[in-house]
Amino acid sequence: MALRALIFDVDGTLAETEELHREAFNETFQEFGLAWHWDQHRYGELLKITGGKERILAHAASIGVTDLDPLPLHKRKTALYNEKLAQGAITLRPGVDALIRNAKAQGLRLAIATTTSRANVDTLIRVTLDGDPHHWFEAICTGEDVAIKKPDPEVYQIALTRLALAASEAIAFEDTRNGVLAARGAGLDVVVTPSLYSDGEDFSGAVAIIETLETQHLRAIERLLPLHSHA
Repeated sequence: MALRALIFDVDGTLAETEELHREAFNETFQEFGLAWHWDQHRYGELLKITGGKERILAHAASIGVTDLDPLPLHKRKTALYNEKLAQGAITLRPGVDALIRNAKAQGLRLAIATTTSRANVDTLIRVTLDGDPHHWFEAICTGEDVAIKKPDPEVYQIALTRLALAASEAIAFEDTRNGVLAARGAGLDVVVTPSLYSDGEDFSGAVAIIETLETQHLRAIERLLPLHSHA
């Protein structure tokens, strides 16, 4: 079938957000009086687990804490992260802005399939694309919409349902092994642009692994995404 939609992951794919997430987590821990500090190595380990609340619980369990409620911590972390986003701390990865605008101009439908919070998505899109997220993305599916997060395919299945499309009519963009597994589990072809924390992961199952979504790299996947000449 002809390509009709592009479905994007957010953290690490649209933008290199994970260092800002890590910073917000550490500030939250300090505010709550927890002697926790996630350095890059520890955060990289925790990123194998999808979802901020889930990472908090996993870390707590690893140090023998079993009675922690992650919700207040995660709520405060989300607020801090969005404050930083709103101040312009993050830009889109190279090529992302042009690809989104180009695809929309050519009549392709756009969607989000992420495990992050809806507030995080909304703020990122408003700041980086300067507009209502729903102007750009017809379907925005987040961790709040699913029972099981990536690598489970549920979030992609929901996105396809909301678009009323078959998996063969769309392509997914991801940056992690868990993302590839989720997209492939929903029957989608997936293109990977490795990010700061995912570089070196096993991306088996992806149809292409490219450095960025800039024009020179999109040329390598012309048969999948015939947009490069306009990007």
